[in-house]
Amino acid sequence: MASNSHFLVLCLFFISSVICQVTEFISIDCGGTGNYTDPRTGLAWISDNGTIMNYGKSSEVEISNENMQYRRRRDFPIDSRKYCYTLGTRERRRYLVRATFQYGSSGNEDAYPKFDLYLDATKWSTVVILDSSRVYVKEMIIRAPSSSVDVCICCATTGSPFISTLELRPLNLSMYATDFEDNFFLEVAARVNFGALSKDVIRYPDDPYDRIWDSDLEKRQNYLVGVAPGTVRINTSKYVDTRTREYPPVKVMQTAVVGTQGILSYRLNLDDFPANARAFAYFAEIEDLGANETRKFKLQQPYFPDYSNAVVNIAENANGSHTLYEPSYMNVTLDFVLSFSFVKTRDSTQGPLLNAIEISKYLKIEPRTDSQDVIVLNALRSMSAESAWTNEQGDPCVPAHWDWVNCSTSTTPPRITKIALSGKNLRGEIPPEINSMETLTELWLDGNFLTGPIPGISDLVNLKIVHLENNKLSGQLPKYLGSLPNLQELYIQNNSFTGEVPSALLTGKVIINYEHNPGLHKEAGKKIHSKSILGISIGILAALLVVLIGSLLFLRNLQRKTSHQKTAVQGSSLRVSAKPSTAYSVSRGWHMMDEGVSYYIPLSELEEATNKFSKKIGRGSFGTVYYGQMKDGKEVAVKIMGDSTTNMTQQFVTEVALLSRIHHRNLVPFDRLL
Repeated sequence: MASNSHFLVLCLFFISSVICQVTEFISIDCGGTGNYTDPRTGLAWISDNGTIMNYGKSSEVEISNENMQYRRRRDFPIDSRKYCYTLGTRERRRYLVRATFQYGSSGNEDAYPKFDLYLDATKWSTVVILDSSRVYVKEMIIRAPSSSVDVCICCATTGSPFISTLELRPLNLSMYATDFEDNFFLEVAARVNFGALSKDVIRYPDDPYDRIWDSDLEKRQNYLVGVAPGTVRINTSKYVDTRTREYPPVKVMQTAVVGTQGILSYRLNLDDFPANARAFAYFAEIEDLGANETRKFKLQQPYFPDYSNAVVNIAENANGSHTLYEPSYMNVTLDFVLSFSFVKTRDSTQGPLLNAIEISKYLKIEPRTDSQDVIVLNALRSMSAESAWTNEQGDPCVPAHWDWVNCSTSTTPPRITKIALSGKNLRGEIPPEINSMETLTELWLDGNFLTGPIPGISDLVNLKIVHLENNKLSGQLPKYLGSLPNLQELYIQNNSFTGEVPSALLTGKVIINYEHNPGLHKEAGKKIHSKSILGISIGILAALLVVLIGSLLFLRNLQRKTSHQKTAVQGSSLRVSAKPSTAYSVSRGWHMMDEGVSYYIPLSELEEATNKFSKKIGRGSFGTVYYGQMKDGKEVAVKIMGDSTTNMTQQFVTEVALLSRIHHRNLVPFDRLL
């Protein structure tokens, strides 16, 4: 009696937990026209009209099955965008996510649809429609990374992408735990009920977690073929205890196949393989074996050293008959075509038995866009009235970026590089969290109703282009704007900024427009407009060029005059003075060439030296030049002014002054001509 009470308590607990699970089910009829309860399962279905009705169109299916949710489908445009459904989750809880696709067109198609299916930023599968009447099922087991997940349709290769249903099912806390779930989802490749009584799938309510178990009677190309001779189907009506790790449904465990000739062998295709996989085999002894009968077998193919050497003895391993034993193969490599077989051991009297299998592929979780970037984008979306651009769903960057952002997908995680929200009716202040978007290169927020100051963006070292014009922004321009190393363009006109424009923004390095900000001005004495700088630079260069040309002309003229003077004077330039002189002063004059020293030679000495100007040796600009020899033997050339007019006298004096400044060992400077 005590054991029966204990069993009753366990059953009540199990039923209570199942009821709680069902209340959290999400079942979306994509393209459906209204909400309803499915009479086959008793589950409530909702239309997607309230979530994604602005995208795609609802299309009636021409070839449908008995299920109500396959009477319509949701078709999406053939373009580069993604179309997403957001499903609410509890972070770190495990869920089964399922999407189904039935095309149902009876017409002659040039090409059936082929497109991609994503969960968040992770490519889930490529959906390839080959049979319009078949329901293609894609299932994923995940541990929720956050409070929601996005299922997205995108990237059509042929035909129009579409979806029929989308479902979310919470799992028991112990189910489908792996050592790799931080980095990998589990994409379900096969879940088969062996020994099934019909071709119908088994799901809710027989499976309280609404997993879909395919019947092994449902044949399709290269799926469950190559059955070994002697394979028979058995079943029982007795209860099978399945309260273990994965909780397969009792109805699945009440049927099985047995290899009466000592072997069970099957072959099936696994989509998206080869890959590393997690495989479960479900065994329950549902035959009543005699006292001397045993059922022992091994996995023969494929051969895994860690698993194939282990002997399966179901009743012993499960501690009794009609009790589940579920050996797992946690990380094995499987090919696209999987051939597997179980073979009895030599000491076994019964052939191998199999109730069900479940195979899942490890699918690496791809990182979503940086969470800080997403916070800013969501803040910007909240600043505008609801419109198409604010309703874009899924990851901002993967698999296709939102229309108003550009991304860098070469980084891990992806980062936002451009925000383009010109004229999008944004109201309020620019989110201060924008300073965390280090990879941002362009910010276009012009033509809105933004107010308040420019927030701190000193960390945006990659920022190149900023458009904030035609808003209602105010306050002073931060000085650090001029020190942003890559800033090239800054447009802030038609706002209400005040104070001074940072001088670093006015050097010509940054193209800036700050017109029509009445309270904004340049810093006095420091700010020079780039056009003024260009004009001043050109003026200075022109002046230098004029000075250079003038200097060259002056030197050339001076050279010519010097040549004539040397010819006339023969290397001497005498400063002649009417003052009396002594021999000492003359003698000193021949050895000293310091500028400013005067030498006085009497006219009588010049007449004696030139023999009264008897030997003419040339004629200069202002008179005749005569040869002479002083008492000490020094040879001289003496010029006498030929015309004593005032003008000629002035020119002659000028020449004497010029020659007196020329320093040469063969020239003697004079103050005046005696």
